[in-house]
Amino acid sequence: MKYIIAIIILLGGITMSTAQSIYDFNVRRIDGNEQKLDEYRGKVILIVNTASKCGFTKQFEDLQNLWQQHKEDDFVILGFPANNFMNQEPGSNEEIIEFCQINYGVDFPMFEKISVKGKDIHPLYEYLTSKESNPEFGGKISWNFNKFLISKEGKIIARFSSKTNPISKDIQDAVENALK
Repeated sequence: MKYIIAIIILLGGITMSTAQSIYDFNVRRIDGNEQKLDEYRGKVILIVNTASKCGFTKQFEDLQNLWQQHKEDDFVILGFPANNFMNQEPGSNEEIIEFCQINYGVDFPMFEKISVKGKDIHPLYEYLTSKESNPEFGGKISWNFNKFLISKEGKIIARFSSKTNPISKDIQDAVENALK
């Protein structure tokens, strides 16, 4: 394992232990193109692990509404489909984005399906959930639609459970305070 990490570092890859902020990570958009999260520097970001067949799936509509309300204000939502909970995101990337667009009009950035827990956890989610890199808001992802609010400086400033609706007063207030 030490050798794998060393090779990743030598090749310029970012691991949870070498990252200073979310801006250090590269991810793949749902269309397969790579994107540097550094491109969102200076924006308030809400990162959400999503699923198409979950009791919370209807939150896509409210995420889209939140995005529409604040997208001109240096705010962005980043959706990360994951199939970690009871096979609630079984589709391909193409099926996922089609579902989101047809059913909820989603046009905020969506990324390829990843793992948000377990041995194959994506490095971004390892960083978000680590008590080492995120002592105040770290901890395992409990279900689909967990939400992390990221400051304009790339630091985690809040975390919300699946049960917290994207247009709740708690999230609205946190987003508006972060945008100030």
